Amino acid sequence: MDKSCLQYSLTEEERRTFDETGYLILKNILSEDQVAELTKEVDAIYEEKLNLGHDPKKAMFHPNFIPDHKLFLDLVDYEKVLPKVWGILGWNIYLYHCHMIVTPPTGLEKHDRTFAWHQDSGRMNREMESHPRPRVSLKVAYFLSDISEAGRGNFYIVPNSHLKDDDIIIPDGEGQPEGAIPVRVKPGTAVFFDRRLWHAASPNWSDITRKVLFYGYGYRWVRTKDDMTVSDLWDASSPIRKQLLGAGKNADSYYTPTDADVPLRTWLQEHAPELAKW
Repeated sequence: MDKSCLQYSLTEEERRTFDETGYLILKNILSEDQVAELTKEVDAIYEEKLNLGHDPKKAMFHPNFIPDHKLFLDLVDYEKVLPKVWGILGWNIYLYHCHMIVTPPTGLEKHDRTFAWHQDSGRMNREMESHPRPRVSLKVAYFLSDISEAGRGNFYIVPNSHLKDDDIIIPDGEGQPEGAIPVRVKPGTAVFFDRRLWHAASPNWSDITRKVLFYGYGYRWVRTKDDMTVSDLWDASSPIRKQLLGAGKNADSYYTPTDADVPLRTWLQEHAPELAKW
């Protein structure tokens, strides 16, 4: 990894925004060319799924897409994003979860029935004894479609809800929680969000197909959420990318890592020692 990536380190303002609101929106993280190239590969996968019988009126949820193309792999340690991820979570991290979502127009009338509001990580929210719940992980969503207007299958969030646990009130049947907003962004935008942030997908009532890539980063002792098949990519990867793809010498190395298990820490000790202390 080139030390020039440090120019994209998490700023104090970005840290404050993320800590206080639970999310961070960064425009133009992907160039127009990157968006076009990634969209081409997403479209190819979507077309294949349709040919295999996927319902064209339903959203396509496609996990474990990293091995599908080098473009997806290159975003795992993307220089404009990874420094912000380690700025929030630290160095003992890896990609524990990823999914691609393509949301076509529903063809249905717009309604205000409540969406499927949730915090990520399922049982973690019931079984970890703390308040507020621990952060543990975050996601970076790369938007490839123009969802700058509501009604396009937007990602909905409740800002500042990441510390509220079950205090959020979700209506039964109609409407959305108080404070809920659609995330409205242009192609090439990256949205970082804390796993605890209450969020939901929404129907696509427009004539635009929404396409987005989600990269989930967590601590190395967190189990993968998908059947990740990225170990075949380890041998051809740089040491830091290999860490991010889940490599470790044995089971205990995910809890008590050596320098060999976490080359990101060694790299930070050399280039940004203030981030490698803990």
